[in-house]
Amino acid sequence: MCSLFTDAINLSACIFVILPKIIVHILPDIIQLLPDNIANQIAAGEVIQRPASAVKELLENAVDAEATEIQLIVNDAGKALVQVIDNGKGMSETDARMSFERHATSKIKNIEDLFHIKTMGFRGEALASIAAVAAVELKTKKADDITGTYIEIDNSLVKKQEPIAWPTGTSIAMKNLFFNVPARRNFLKSNAAELRYIVDEFIRVSMAFPDIFFLFTSNGQQVFHLERGSLKQRIVQILGNSYNAKLVSIQEQSDYMNIYGFVGKPETAKKTRGDQYFFVNNRFIKSGYLHHALMNAFDGMIAKDSFPMYTLFIDLDPTQVDINVHPTKQEIKFEDEKIVYAFVQSAVKHALAQFSITPTLDFELDASIQQLDAVSKPFTEEKKSSAASSSLYSTFTQKNQAHFIENKSDLKEWKSFYEPAQKSGKSITDGSEHFQKDDFVNPRVEATSGSPFTSLQSPLAIHQIPLSIHQIIQLHQTYIVVQNPEGYLLIHQQNAHERVLYERFIKATSGKPIAIQQSLFPITIELAAADTVVLNELLPDLHYLGYHLEPFGNNTFVIQGTPADVLQGNEKTAIEKMLEQYKNFSSDLKYSKREKLLRSLAWQQSIKAGTALSQKEMTALVEDLFQCSAPNITSNGKPTYTEYKKTDLDKMFGR
Repeated sequence: MCSLFTDAINLSACIFVILPKIIVHILPDIIQLLPDNIANQIAAGEVIQRPASAVKELLENAVDAEATEIQLIVNDAGKALVQVIDNGKGMSETDARMSFERHATSKIKNIEDLFHIKTMGFRGEALASIAAVAAVELKTKKADDITGTYIEIDNSLVKKQEPIAWPTGTSIAMKNLFFNVPARRNFLKSNAAELRYIVDEFIRVSMAFPDIFFLFTSNGQQVFHLERGSLKQRIVQILGNSYNAKLVSIQEQSDYMNIYGFVGKPETAKKTRGDQYFFVNNRFIKSGYLHHALMNAFDGMIAKDSFPMYTLFIDLDPTQVDINVHPTKQEIKFEDEKIVYAFVQSAVKHALAQFSITPTLDFELDASIQQLDAVSKPFTEEKKSSAASSSLYSTFTQKNQAHFIENKSDLKEWKSFYEPAQKSGKSITDGSEHFQKDDFVNPRVEATSGSPFTSLQSPLAIHQIPLSIHQIIQLHQTYIVVQNPEGYLLIHQQNAHERVLYERFIKATSGKPIAIQQSLFPITIELAAADTVVLNELLPDLHYLGYHLEPFGNNTFVIQGTPADVLQGNEKTAIEKMLEQYKNFSSDLKYSKREKLLRSLAWQQSIKAGTALSQKEMTALVEDLFQCSAPNITSNGKPTYTEYKKTDLDKMFGR
């Protein structure tokens, strides 16, 4: 009996020992290390989001290599080729191979180095991430080496490595981006949009290093040719000659930080935020906090919805800033943000005041006024007595005489100007109002069946409203008042004109192009390189809308023709303002390229508030408005008019 019990215990022990091994064999371990190529592709998702991301990383590597000449070549907006060639230090054969390993870097050796970063790149992720999503060719050579090194990598795998003849420096070519991740490639935007991203990254790097020569070509055409020079010269080269005489220098130093750069004068402020650049230790950053500080410095000098141009560099101890916050290194943290905020704001204010940009009161008389007898000649006693005896002197010196008006012969009938004009015919009088019966209805409108004036199908006015276009007045050069039997309509002239132009442009792009007025003497317009990319994208649609422009090379276009309503001599301004408004829509993804263009042109060409209109112009605008399919709102949803009923007006006055 004891033997059986002992055997049972031994059997149970064996089962408990063997059973876990059986279970493990059935359910193997599920955690495993990813292959290098897959791990690199995952890491590339953070670093390389589009061709512009690779451009940024490669340009920064070239700068860190102490290059004095850097060339950027892109084809097919970077989807087919992104190549950066520099004349920097180059790499040895071993370094060239190691540079494609993950987290391989020459910038960091211990944890303390991470808090003293002064170079552009330091993570060691760029080349490994690029090689994971593209085919890469590297050519490099150090000055002391006899031959260079050629490495070809495809999907993180080295396909070829051999010595080549190559000048001192490095060339990295990235081909067929996302060829092995087609889903990522499908999320890329149009070539024009991707090229704009590349231009933005190129500008951010080249702006920070004016002592380096930069050359940028796209599909064989030169986009930028930036010679070495001063910071001001680099700003003008990139943003255009219009800023040449409109920059205010900023230069402030302290023990904690230094700030230098340029801001644009208030008249250069635009509706878009494209010309704002902050650099910390020569690294471009995005900081709404610092932008707010600078906007406060411009408070009262520019419109609330406008943005000044600025290119500001902040130099401070690397230990006071953390740049290792985001993979793109464009978002950073300051150890003491309040000090930086106050320093930026005070530096800009001081510069604007120093260059007499801030508003001031001028107490000096004009030169022409100073030459008048009343100022230059002495006021003798004879002249004093003559002045004191005049009735005008009494008017301003005697008590209760300020209302006195001397009775001149040419003013004796002044009261007649305030007499209501008497008109023939039966007048409709209600209190102090004097309107003619025939003024309420336009005879031409009454006789025309189906006229837009007989019925306004809109949320604001569903019933029939016969308008009186004989009684149209303008208020504050902004609003148009149109009477009707039930009250009146208050029309905003700019909103109304925007709706009219918007629907006219829709018809033009739908197969009825607007007639082009050919210029007798074509005008040349020179744009910044970034605006050139945008305008090239819009040229086909602009032709439908009445603009005939031809590229003339080197960021220049020839204006061969414009719509008839664009005044002669105003062509350049019209196109520049259209581009600014178009870029204002660039961050709004819900609008198509054509929709942004139509809305931009409608706003740019519309009659602005503050413009005086003749009776004929107001009549034409009202007629055109109520021929629109949606006369009550603009394309942006703003109301074009508001209806006021006479019954409501009577209630306001207790009638």
